[in-house]
Amino acid sequence: MQLHVSPSMRSITISSSNDFTTDLMKIKLAARHISSRTLFHTILILAFLLPFVFILTALVTLEGVNKCSSIDCLGRRLGPRFLGRVDDSERLARDFYNILNEVSTQEIPDGLKLPDSFNHLLSDMKNNHYDAKTFALVLRAMMEKFERDIRESKFAELRNKHFAASSIPKGIHCLSLRLTDEYSSNAHARRQLPSPEFLPVLSDNAYHHYILATDNILAASVVVSSAVQSSSKPEKIVFHIITDKKTYAGMHSWFALNSVAPAIVEVKGVHQFDWLTRENVPVLEAVESHNGVRNYYHGNHVAGANLTETTPRRFASKLQSRSPKYISLLNHLRIYIPELFPNLDKVVFLDDDIVVQRDLAPLWDVDLGGKVNGAVETCRGDDEWVMSKRLRNYFNFSHPLIAKHLDPEECAWAYGMNVFDLQAWRKTDIRETYHSWLRENLKSNLTMWKLGTLPPALIAFKGHVHILDPSWHMLGLGYQKNTNIENVRKAAVIHYNGQSKPWLEIGFEHLRPFWTKYVNYSNDFIKNCHILE
Repeated sequence: MQLHVSPSMRSITISSSNDFTTDLMKIKLAARHISSRTLFHTILILAFLLPFVFILTALVTLEGVNKCSSIDCLGRRLGPRFLGRVDDSERLARDFYNILNEVSTQEIPDGLKLPDSFNHLLSDMKNNHYDAKTFALVLRAMMEKFERDIRESKFAELRNKHFAASSIPKGIHCLSLRLTDEYSSNAHARRQLPSPEFLPVLSDNAYHHYILATDNILAASVVVSSAVQSSSKPEKIVFHIITDKKTYAGMHSWFALNSVAPAIVEVKGVHQFDWLTRENVPVLEAVESHNGVRNYYHGNHVAGANLTETTPRRFASKLQSRSPKYISLLNHLRIYIPELFPNLDKVVFLDDDIVVQRDLAPLWDVDLGGKVNGAVETCRGDDEWVMSKRLRNYFNFSHPLIAKHLDPEECAWAYGMNVFDLQAWRKTDIRETYHSWLRENLKSNLTMWKLGTLPPALIAFKGHVHILDPSWHMLGLGYQKNTNIENVRKAAVIHYNGQSKPWLEIGFEHLRPFWTKYVNYSNDFIKNCHILE
């Protein structure tokens, strides 16, 4: 930076030079009216100011903006605080916002060709010389298209997941077939369960009786193994396994060939219960034969669905509620436990998608206070997604009967691990209430509720539920991948309720080991069927 005074004393020139340009600032002076003293004072002031200009220029250079080629550029770089200028980037952002706001209400022209990617967008801008408004319109159309594509992909993922959850994995199907074949060819696979000397134990209330209704042999093996291995007194355990006719031979074979002694296992098919007649379960027969019900659960789950008026989460919930298992007799059997086991006083009912991690013997010491059903609530807890279920989540409160008899804010409870006082149950009309509401829902063409066996049970057991400590039963491992692992380890029973069962490929990998640790991979049937290989 240099200061030059012309020989005529009529002008003073300040020059600033760098590698590229030279900036000049010339001050013209009227020689006739300026005294030497004034000139001296002027030079003195300039000499005082120049070091500051030099320092500011150095700062700009150090910050990597030494390509400024003019005093005007330097002023903009030094910011509005010094020269009172508005930052161009802020003005540009405001202008672009105004343009975007303007095109947000405009219709996108039909046939507008949209770039496939950001790079294509840049290329089109360069080749077609977009103005700002055209660019904003194309950008809006691209974003809306991507949003639609993502939404459609999400719904397609949910449909595929539903189909995967409703199917039987090849390995599990193989296991059932091989064990059924073993039942017909191997006398040891057909041996009586339990052995004759243990038959009196099946109705001895000094033992801890568990009831499991399932047609999944692998899942049943995990439930039984986990309960026995977690027990401090396995010799006190009696398992009553109920299955359907087609699975009975395979289920019997598995437990005949794979003893869990000292625990005792009984396997019975629904066809072996004399009480399960058409006269005693007329409503369930009607449910399975009702055309509307069968179409709802077995029909096309996607046809006619208006996906533009729902969210992925609601769509997933609707698909899950249409699982065919909800109209199977095995799923409804729990409401008939007092009649199926007339000599038992207290039992623990387990679903087949649970794992027992702690000794459940203390449950037999829980005082239910005259209530029938010991269960955990599902309306409060750390996990707001899993533990936020109230009656409004299960029932259609626009239906007059539902609105009249139920409170939408009432807390729901969970099936999956329940303590049943059968003596108290037999003194109630729970089964009749259950049947009555099933009939009403059939009459209303399933407009009162659509999700399986829990809704009618929520009504039938109203006033008969004793709330257990939530540590006994942790839910959501089949649809909540963000489950707290530490809470999983602490829970007495973990429940893979939801579509992502641990025996399916869509199961959550980080939650699967809590289940697979109880799978006997050394078993020849498991190895030959390549289960979860």
